[in-house]
Amino acid sequence: MKFLKKLSTIQLLVIGYLFVITTVAVLLSLPISSASGQRQAFLDSFFVATSGISTTGLTPVDIGSYYSLFGQIVLLIDIQIGGLGYMAIFVFLALLMQAKLSMRGHLVASASVSGAYPGYTLKFFERVVAFTFIFEFIGGIILGFCWLEKFPLYKAFYFGFFHSINAFCTAGFGLLPDSLISFSKNIPVNLTIIFVSLIGGIGFYVINESYTIIKKLINRQMYRKLSIHSKLAIITTLVLVLIGTIVFLVSENWDGSFHFPDRVMISLFQAVTAQTTDGYNTVDIGKISSASLFMLIVLMFIGASPGSTGGGIKTTTIGTIYLCSKSYILGDKDVNFKKRRLSENTIKKALAILFLFLIVCFGDMIILASVEKFQFHQVLFEIVSALGNVGLSTGITSYLHNISKVFLIITMFIGRVGPLTVGFALIGKRIFGSFRYPVEDVFIG
Repeated sequence: MKFLKKLSTIQLLVIGYLFVITTVAVLLSLPISSASGQRQAFLDSFFVATSGISTTGLTPVDIGSYYSLFGQIVLLIDIQIGGLGYMAIFVFLALLMQAKLSMRGHLVASASVSGAYPGYTLKFFERVVAFTFIFEFIGGIILGFCWLEKFPLYKAFYFGFFHSINAFCTAGFGLLPDSLISFSKNIPVNLTIIFVSLIGGIGFYVINESYTIIKKLINRQMYRKLSIHSKLAIITTLVLVLIGTIVFLVSENWDGSFHFPDRVMISLFQAVTAQTTDGYNTVDIGKISSASLFMLIVLMFIGASPGSTGGGIKTTTIGTIYLCSKSYILGDKDVNFKKRRLSENTIKKALAILFLFLIVCFGDMIILASVEKFQFHQVLFEIVSALGNVGLSTGITSYLHNISKVFLIITMFIGRVGPLTVGFALIGKRIFGSFRYPVEDVFIG
């Protein structure tokens, strides 16, 4: 206990995630968790547990056939904790037991989800849990009814809620062997997954702010407009989904059995599933065109919005970098957006996140390319999918070397907690200088 008291807020957060991963890995490795009754190799269990808590969706085994009902439920709990953030679960349980949260508890909770801050933590997390269960329930009911024709009642709704929870948490684990390829033309299934994924990927702060505005509009009360954060997140998300849909639509060699509306729906689905880091697919990723594959890599790398269940460098990060580049080209002194000026700290953070993500990708690429015999684009796709916590794959996950699995486990964890968070945890207490050096220019470009 004395050791924990010496740790920083960020270090406690990282240790908490590692504890959950290890616990789930142990449970998944038990004979009761597999359908065959045999133990799973601990490395594979640890891989799946990390993939679950990071809401990635990469897996070396078929979830629906390999794990028993017990194993699937353990994984589902792991995914739910990862989507909400384990501190959200902690705060929720504290509220149920009417226990008071210490100041340190408030700080760790605030660090776990963007938008929560001391003084507003309890109310914010109440809404986070409420929004999560409401949208997962709605998605589960719709999907359950959609699958009544294919499965018995209990199985249809179990499948419905399993996939709805995965969609909202942007995990992408499925109980069907082909993900959702067999439902590529099913409009209700596609639209439900798209809607739930977009809600989960836009971020709890945006959802909460939108809810507050709508509530005040209904009650005819004065309300504050959407914040710059919400506007940038929404606009960037819509632009990325639109670009991704168009690129996928025009670059694919479509089969004659797919009519234009089907092609649009599939293209939209894949753009959303990559951008929100959902991870489901309605086409065989290993057979799509190079242009579509590269577009998915870009969308996975950027990912969802801060404070969401998704991964990636985040929409606001790429949005900030775009605004920074635009302001420099136009000769503006400040980086402005919607009549507001972005702080220097925000710009530095965005550039640091981009740089660190690229460093991780570069390091992984060197290691995996040395170990694996797969094609370059397949390895790169797998790495970005792991780092962006997406779960899409060209089909090589099951055949990866153990060394590659270890590095992808680390990559998924970094993608979940963030490279800056990992860096802060390793450094410990940050020391800010009380002085500044003289200015001198460096030639750039």
